[in-house]
Amino acid sequence: MSTCFMDRLKNNIVFVISLFMVLVFALPGVLYPDQFFSFATYVHEHIIALFGWGYLIAAFLFLVFCLYLAFSKYGAVKLGKQHEKPQFSYFGWFSMLFAAGMGIGLIFWGVAEPMSHYLNPPEHIEERSGEAAGFAMQYSFFHWGIQPWAIYITMSLSIAYFSFRRGMPPLISSCFYPLIGDRIYGPLGYVIDILGVFATIFGIVTSLGLGAMQITSGLGEVFAFEAGYMSTLTVIAVVTVLFMISTLSGVDKGIQILSKTNIVLAVVLLFFMLLVGPTVYIFNIFTQTIADFASGFLTMSLSTNPFEGYEWTQAWTLFYWAWWIAWAPFVGLFVASISRGRTISEFVAGALTVPVLLTFIWFSAFGGAAFDLELTQGADIAESIAGDVSVGLFLLYEHFPLTSILSIITILLLSVFFITSADSATFVLSMMTSSGMLNPPAYKKIIWGLVISTTAAILLYAGGLEALQQMAITAALPFTVIMLLMCVSLLRGLRYEFRVEGGPDQS
Repeated sequence: MSTCFMDRLKNNIVFVISLFMVLVFALPGVLYPDQFFSFATYVHEHIIALFGWGYLIAAFLFLVFCLYLAFSKYGAVKLGKQHEKPQFSYFGWFSMLFAAGMGIGLIFWGVAEPMSHYLNPPEHIEERSGEAAGFAMQYSFFHWGIQPWAIYITMSLSIAYFSFRRGMPPLISSCFYPLIGDRIYGPLGYVIDILGVFATIFGIVTSLGLGAMQITSGLGEVFAFEAGYMSTLTVIAVVTVLFMISTLSGVDKGIQILSKTNIVLAVVLLFFMLLVGPTVYIFNIFTQTIADFASGFLTMSLSTNPFEGYEWTQAWTLFYWAWWIAWAPFVGLFVASISRGRTISEFVAGALTVPVLLTFIWFSAFGGAAFDLELTQGADIAESIAGDVSVGLFLLYEHFPLTSILSIITILLLSVFFITSADSATFVLSMMTSSGMLNPPAYKKIIWGLVISTTAAILLYAGGLEALQQMAITAALPFTVIMLLMCVSLLRGLRYEFRVEGGPDQS
């Protein structure tokens, strides 16, 4: 009986400590919201000032690492045994990739980000100018393009390789076996997994907070009421019940069905805007921005703009890079779980092309339509969005037919994205805190689901959108170091397989 108790304690130590840390951290947000927000602001400012450059370098290194693996001899290695076939079709796989990796954020910022950069570019660019518009589209592509997926891929490859190919538990700590050996099963491994849980919580909470705000704004536009904190809280509560039902049905059923629904709804909105909106103008923007993005990629990737635009870079690019890193444990573990049987080259190529291309088309369609209204038709849409970024997409719809129908479809899309992301997150968190069990206990899914929703509500109460962003950046700092070490560990594991075991042909 004593042995059974010790085994149970060992299997739940990450769960207990992680849950305790999150609750202790979130409690001051309820009791002392003003002081909590001030403290979060203080920590955030110091992290950005001292380590912001590190986020840029790390994200660029992750991209280089992924491309190296894909084009090297290691690209033929399967994420699983060499004879295994992928579990999901390409459509199902890409649907779940896109839903987990971008989802709510893309809907939230598709109009709002280009308009925000256009209205408030770095100080060396004239606001509301053609240069500002080109800059806005170029950096929207950059912030949502290749680097975010390189961050996700780095995490996913590591977890999938060590769990599916080397037979280890699907945990972040397992990825460090080549570096620390059996110590991954002890306190050091627990610390790594706890940091992963912490980063996951605040990464996913940021996205869900954005989604709840935009759902509420959309409902307010359709049904003519003033959106506020209580209405946002109601949305969070309703959607929580829905994603709890979904998460208990499992990945094969709930998440895959919802992800495919996401893609269908997103494509409907996208084709509507391409057909009804300024089609030629949109494709001109897409073509020009691709050229600007490609020609300026290296500069954008490594420049902190210390002489001009430093504050803008801190507020936008560094936030995004920290946000993607905070999301990496969640997306990485989830994407790894749906990518078994694919080769490293196939995985890198798929994740760096299809979701990225869809993202570029999305920003071109919705951001381009907004610029057409702003620059050629005299609609002051940018100024309206500046007052509340969560209403950007709905303000755009007011200039097109079927406004209410488009708004309702978008609200439905946001809700499904919310459910899918939260569904995936509860599964990942439960797996991370159950020693890597692929079918974690239902009670842990319920607990983590409630924790996610409650934490989102607390941060919105304490400081709104700004508090959500600050916590994502704070949670990402220690995990950046972990991910860099993870690259070293994965490379060691692959080299061992080729040098000692003869490579994939011997698997």
